[in-house]
Amino acid sequence: VQLQAFGGGLVQAGGSLRLSCAASGSIFSINTMGWYRQAPGKQRELVADITIGGTRNYADSVKGRFTISRDNAKNTVNLQMNSLKPEDTAVYYCNADRWQGPIRYVHWGQGTLVTVSS
Repeated sequence: VQLQAFGGGLVQAGGSLRLSCAASGSIFSINTMGWYRQAPGKQRELVADITIGGTRNYADSVKGRFTISRDNAKNTVNLQMNSLKPEDTAVYYCNADRWQGPIRYVHWGQGTLVTVSS
C-alpha cells in the first residue's frame, strides 16, 4: 500500500486547512485509515482515525475542531482542520493498516508539514 498525502501549508491561528491522503496498491484489505502528527522534539501521536465501517476516533486535543472523513470508493481519507492553534504545528502523516490473515501491516505516507502561526 502506498499513501500520498496532500494539503499541508502555513496558516494563521484560527484558520483552516484540509489534508487529503490517497491510497494505492493493495487497497482491498485496508481497515483503518488515519492521521498522526509529530511536532519537533515530540513523539508521533494519533490525531484521528476512521475504520472502514466509519467509526471515528479523535485525540482529545482536536475534538470539536478536526473532522476525519473517508471515501472507500476512492480510497482516500481527509482531515478537515478548523480553528487551528500554534500547537497543531507538526508534520502530519497519513496512516493505514490492513490485515492479511493473522498479520497486521501498517503503512505510512511521506508526511506533510502544517505550520500554524500565532
